[in-house]
Amino acid sequence: MVSENQEVTKQRYLGKSNQRHFRSLCLLLSKMAAIYTILVLFLAVFVAGFILLIMAAMNFDFSNSEIPPGMNQPVKLRIIHIILICIAVVVSVRTLGADQKLFIKDLCFGKVPVRIYQPKAPSSSQRRGVMFFHGGGWTLGSVGKITNTHENLCRSLARESDSVVVSVGYRLAPEHKYPAAYEDCLNATIHFMRNTEHYGVDPARISVCGDSAGGNLAAAVSQTLAGRSDLPKLRAQILIYPHLQALDFNLPSYQQNQGVPLLFRERAAFFALQYLNGDTSHMEEVLEGSHIPIDIKLNYKKWVSPDNIPEKFKARGYKPYVLLDCPTVVYETMKRFCEPNLCPLLAEDAVIQQLPESFILTCEFDVLRDDGLLYKKRLEDNGVRVTWYHLEDGFHGIMNFSNSDWMSFSSGERGLNNIVNFLKSL
Repeated sequence: MVSENQEVTKQRYLGKSNQRHFRSLCLLLSKMAAIYTILVLFLAVFVAGFILLIMAAMNFDFSNSEIPPGMNQPVKLRIIHIILICIAVVVSVRTLGADQKLFIKDLCFGKVPVRIYQPKAPSSSQRRGVMFFHGGGWTLGSVGKITNTHENLCRSLARESDSVVVSVGYRLAPEHKYPAAYEDCLNATIHFMRNTEHYGVDPARISVCGDSAGGNLAAAVSQTLAGRSDLPKLRAQILIYPHLQALDFNLPSYQQNQGVPLLFRERAAFFALQYLNGDTSHMEEVLEGSHIPIDIKLNYKKWVSPDNIPEKFKARGYKPYVLLDCPTVVYETMKRFCEPNLCPLLAEDAVIQQLPESFILTCEFDVLRDDGLLYKKRLEDNGVRVTWYHLEDGFHGIMNFSNSDWMSFSSGERGLNNIVNFLKSL
């Protein structure tokens, strides 16, 4: 009798235990199902968001950009433009690892952050020095480890030309307006010129180099140092599709290439205004040319005029325009566009005549093409030796893709090779 009761109790206990295990198993399966559902939903949202981002970027590219006939690898350019739009949205930039041929170090020259690229191979003599100022419309770019937009280009210049390259992390607009970026680049250059022995650099072979807004800064620094007797003379200036004036956004190249990636005409004006004072409320006046009084524009016409552009560059649809006068209230906010430190194309001849040997790279499909052509003429007219290289199938920003695996363009590689050869000749 006792054994039968024990057996019944045992069966009841096992029944309850199995029920508890069963409930636990059901609860576990329910939780796993919930997690799986959440993961599936998250993946679906991510994929849908990614597809929408790609579609939005494609729509923006096709709606706002134009690829003229003769452009180098137009399909690749569209793909890269779409990728860059996506990157700008998600803020995801790949960083590069160590370089087997270079020592790379982040320092500060005073308060200005810099990144120095030094060849590892021993040298029997002092090397060239290159102060590099990155582009990005004075508002973008960095020498930091997260968003270095010109890392490949700086490494290539240092490796291929056997030079010490110093990339300057100047302050950015609109938080830091003109002349903050110019002052940082000037101060960093002076610091380097006074401390070349620490980097094995020949003080007589220092050049300034920059692309786009960086070309603007390189030209401005070069002009400022041209009259200095307390410092070594710069050996050269290397200007890569430089932005050199803000008086006329209706020059032939601005009209012909107004919708060509990677720099639209409106964006060029926007960046100039961001650098000037951070106020873009007079964008329309800047684009139509009514931000500077007629008498002042006529005074600078000897330097900034479509008449100084060779006729062959006007063949792609240029239309002359009528000069418009400027309201006084608008000019009061724009008058610093007439300062050479902001617009180097407007420097006096006495300054231009003292400039060092120059290299200017321009691209046919670039709104800034004519800035480079006008500066080339000014330099040559004043007896400065100029090496000019024009990429007939190039576009603005093409140099940033040099040595970038599948993203590189053959014309960009030609441009880089010509810059390297110029440096080697110094």
